[in-house]
Amino acid sequence: MLARPSTPVNQNDIAHYFEYSKSGLQVIEDGLKEIPFGEFMVEQGLVDRVQLFRALQMQDKYPGVRVGECAAALGYVQIGEVERLYDVWRGVATVEVA
Repeated sequence: MLARPSTPVNQNDIAHYFEYSKSGLQVIEDGLKEIPFGEFMVEQGLVDRVQLFRALQMQDKYPGVRVGECAAALGYVQIGEVERLYDVWRGVATVEVA
């Protein structure tokens, strides 16, 4: 069960997700976004943002190599940690909006 926020929702807080039109409200952004694996590594504390940037730069030079592998090749993290976190990332529940 989801916990409800303790403070009431301010309509201005969510207004930027909607656009008004003659037909009512139109959704311009759904708020649900896929988290790239690199960002997930930063969120989980495996690498910092600078390390991610450098890994992405390396990935640009070697397009077939994954960002986690680049981070490991640069010595920021062990490949086993990347694989473990990748399994967690793949298991993150997602919602498809039709």
